[in-house]
Amino acid sequence: MNKELYNMLLKSAEADKAKALLSLELLGNKSVGIGDHSTEDFYKNAEEALSMLVDADDRIKALNSYFNK
Repeated sequence: MNKELYNMLLKSAEADKAKALLSLELLGNKSVGIGDHSTEDFYKNAEEALSMLVDADDRIKALNSYFNK
């Protein structure tokens, strides 16, 4: 894999990781994360943020394992 493609994929995964961590921070520690949402919306948003975090971590690990030489 060329360096430019690797860097683009890595930065995309890192951005998704940052978004997920911010979402979980807002949902867990800031009232702004709750807003006027129902409990179901809150749980759904938390699950989505966790899935995004896991996916981003997996992508970063795969890139580093297979293409970072």
